[in-house]
Amino acid sequence: MATITRAPKAKNLLPYDGLRGWIKKLEETGDLRHVEGADCAKDIGMATELLQHHPDAPSVMFDSIPGFKKGFRVLVNMYGTPARMALTFGLPTDLNKGDLSRHILDMVKDSKPIPAEFVDEGPVLENIQIGDDVNVDIFPSPRWHERDGGAYIGTGSYDITRDPDTGDINLGTYRVMSMDRNTVGFYISPGKHGRIHREKYWAKNEPCPALIVVGGDPLLLVAACTELPYGMSEYDWVGGLRGSAYPVIKGRVTGLPIPADAEIVFEGFAPPNEKRVEGPFGEWAGYYASGAREEPVVNVKAVYFRNDPIQIGFPPQVPPDEQQRFRAIQRSALLHEELNKTSVPGVSQVWCHECGGARMFVAVAIKQLYPGHSRQVGHVAAMCHVGAYAGRYIIVVDDDIDVTNLEELMWAVATRSDPATSIDIIPRCWSTPLDPRISPEDKKAGKMMNSRAVIDATRPWEWRDQFPVVNRPSKEWRREAIDKWGWVTERVSKKA
Repeated sequence: MATITRAPKAKNLLPYDGLRGWIKKLEETGDLRHVEGADCAKDIGMATELLQHHPDAPSVMFDSIPGFKKGFRVLVNMYGTPARMALTFGLPTDLNKGDLSRHILDMVKDSKPIPAEFVDEGPVLENIQIGDDVNVDIFPSPRWHERDGGAYIGTGSYDITRDPDTGDINLGTYRVMSMDRNTVGFYISPGKHGRIHREKYWAKNEPCPALIVVGGDPLLLVAACTELPYGMSEYDWVGGLRGSAYPVIKGRVTGLPIPADAEIVFEGFAPPNEKRVEGPFGEWAGYYASGAREEPVVNVKAVYFRNDPIQIGFPPQVPPDEQQRFRAIQRSALLHEELNKTSVPGVSQVWCHECGGARMFVAVAIKQLYPGHSRQVGHVAAMCHVGAYAGRYIIVVDDDIDVTNLEELMWAVATRSDPATSIDIIPRCWSTPLDPRISPEDKKAGKMMNSRAVIDATRPWEWRDQFPVVNRPSKEWRREAIDKWGWVTERVSKKA
């Protein structure tokens, strides 16, 4: 990263600059509601759960939170609709979720990473706490779920770490529990890039430097939730999508790159031998699967924040919720791209279903080209980087099926697969302590593995041309039916 003293000259191709520019767009369309007086102990969490289970609900900004300075705000339900996800990527906001995923796939394929660039100044430096002045308790920290073991300041946050061997920078989204004025919890599932970095430092008996960004650019948060290849910086990935280098500032304590326009950033170290009880926390699969146990912490040495800072609340709920609606769109595009990179031909559509946490229930539509094609696609989807973590079921169907439509997908499973011959089981796969189906004994022994089922719901290759014809009208027939008889489906209005 080269050091410069001003923001890069290249124009940001996105229709907004940072979180506040994104929020301004929502204000213009009436897609943001302001709420005052909700408390952290219960109100914000209760309201957020309701919002996240309504697919058309607006984003909500909580302010005047009891016990906290007015202007210290919490924004929730950011990505709850396809329109807001489209805005985040700078795409048309009238796309349906399947088309939006395909457009994101095209963006990812066409963009080339642009390295971040250091700048000397940025809004994140408007307020700085160093050393004994550090107090993370000045920021609202909601209890998001009824049975959570504490308040979590980091749900819509991401942690920034560096590989001590290569210098590669990673941004990853991991939950952060509030503990005291200069300590926060730091839970990361096994195998995640941030955990790999942390373990490398600890192997040297050194504390792991870390930044925790509690609010900031919407696309950086999306990137931090994305399975990018190891060594690829999320800063560089976002730089490619926005068409200009992301401006960052060198942290005064760790030297790690801080987003210049971030809202709130904690900077500190995760020591190798200090742990505190963390959890339980309601997680993305819809369970308290990881319980409460001792986990590493970050000792916060510096805090940077903007005037009237905005933190992002992005707690997981029972699927389908905001997280899974957003992740389904994004992860489906990335899985499609990864399948393309393996040179597997004929993949026409991919969907990581919301009801499976956008991980555990994946569907792929293909145009069959040769014997064994469907099984090949299913196994690659199960074990490639995007699909490998905490997967469960992979369904492969013919390309006449819309895999985003759950009823259509399950119709194909029910009518085109055979339980005895259409299912392959892959044992001992990469999972997580958050997986509710791993037994308590295996979790205690550190056996964080599960199995995968690849379900071939395509027409059997050998007699696919003899498979019964689908009882579905042609496009021409359907168009004529709608033109002539569409009126009969309309509700009859009652006479006054």
